[in-house]
Amino acid sequence: MTTTTITPARHRSLGDHTWQDEAVCQSTEYNPVDPDLFFPEPDETDKIATAKALCGQCPVRRTCLDAALEGGDTHGIRGGLTEEERGLLHEQLADRLDYSRVNATVAGRDLHLTKAERRAVVHAAYRHGLSEQRLAWLLKVTEEHAQKKYRELRRALRNRDLEQHTQTPSLKANGERLGRDDFGTAA
Repeated sequence: MTTTTITPARHRSLGDHTWQDEAVCQSTEYNPVDPDLFFPEPDETDKIATAKALCGQCPVRRTCLDAALEGGDTHGIRGGLTEEERGLLHEQLADRLDYSRVNATVAGRDLHLTKAERRAVVHAAYRHGLSEQRLAWLLKVTEEHAQKKYRELRRALRNRDLEQHTQTPSLKANGERLGRDDFGTAA
């Protein structure tokens, strides 16, 4: 099942770690935070509750969660979720489809994309009339690969259009469905 979101968000670029400076879990002179708090044992419910409460106040919580999922981080509390709570999200990550990430990529941002988001970028680039060279740059692939993606998309769109035009009506004039007895036998 694909999850789709359109919420605007600050997406981190590839290799960008500046968001960590805004994280509530960063220990400072005025806000001392014990890093071990975010790596509790499963039975340390007080530590887990405290860590989640800090994450609940964090302005970069979603970015932290995305970084943990995209990086395959399976240890500790990240983005307000425990290792177990992130498990299902890890499994479903390839199907995530966030149109704000797709739009940011088409606009030229260099983001981590899931398989579903990469397919959506190809579709959006095609609809916007972007060249194969531009698509190749956006997806960090060769121009030949971008040409192949456009060919596959054109073929899929053509086949979809053909299917829509060749469907035969399956209703009688009075609105009832046609059944097996409504067709003659081939003698």
